[in-house]
Amino acid sequence: MRALVTGTSGFVGAAVARRLVAGGHDIRVLMRPTSDRRNIDGLKAEVVEGDLSQLETLKPAVAGCDAVFHVAADYRLWVPDGGASMYRANVDGTRDLIRAAMDSGVGRFVYTSSVAVLGAGHKGDVRDEASRPDESDMVSHYKRSKFLAEKEVDRLVAEEGAPVVIVNPSAPFGPRDIKPTPTGRIVIDAAKGRMPAYLDTGLNAVHVDDVADGHMLAFEKGDIGERYILGGENLPLRDLIKIVTDHAGRPGPWLRLPRAPLYPVAWVAEGIGRVTRRDPVVTVDALKMAAHHMFYSSDKAKQRLGYAPRTAREALTDAVDWYQENGYLK
Repeated sequence: MRALVTGTSGFVGAAVARRLVAGGHDIRVLMRPTSDRRNIDGLKAEVVEGDLSQLETLKPAVAGCDAVFHVAADYRLWVPDGGASMYRANVDGTRDLIRAAMDSGVGRFVYTSSVAVLGAGHKGDVRDEASRPDESDMVSHYKRSKFLAEKEVDRLVAEEGAPVVIVNPSAPFGPRDIKPTPTGRIVIDAAKGRMPAYLDTGLNAVHVDDVADGHMLAFEKGDIGERYILGGENLPLRDLIKIVTDHAGRPGPWLRLPRAPLYPVAWVAEGIGRVTRRDPVVTVDALKMAAHHMFYSSDKAKQRLGYAPRTAREALTDAVDWYQENGYLK
């Protein structure tokens, strides 16, 4: 099989590419000329230059491919420009790539969505694929853009017969998070002893290599138009940080922070970020998201695809070890 993989300069996309190569498949990767290519160093792959926002580059990218794994996304928890570029990449780019793939006769398309589109519940709530929140429930531009993108995928499947299977990864951790991602920064800060405090929130932690395996299972066994959560283990944020600090030999978190007093800090931080063009240390959207527990069930993927994720502890300790070995914890 020859497959196009997008997003291979990023964390999950590179893991999917490695999984395909390990399975004996030929891969082609779509990358911008300026993309960081460290995550595909040494990987047997054909590189084609292009951009999701440039329709004319997509048809050559999918030509001759049997499958597409569309992992690429603009993943930022804060954007200073109102999110226009994010919607162009995540919504319009997804639609354009699916149509280009259909025009080229691609038989199978795996779209990487996010558990973000399923919303978040109150403490004790666990969401699954049947969760259908409204657009108004999407807190950030990233969540809203992924929500709208998945709606567009559903429409293309129903109205145009697009051969798309949807996967919804939770929060991935593990080796080769070179950027790092926002969740990866939590691990780095905790491993450096910089997170003595925590918010009363929670998330679903999964090993990035399990997410990559889930993509392959969705390709092989998933039903067109269905969505499958690729998650791991639901953990309160305090427990997640403690796994990291214990493994790194640092003191664990001890101070629970209230959210309300942090909003003025976030407003100031965002104002500074707009001037400096650097990510704020805390954002209003992040505080709003922290009001909920982002817990999800992967039972459908386990039962229908044979998905078998490892523990959150393995994902987090693998991440710490990789960051240590690659100089991120100095």
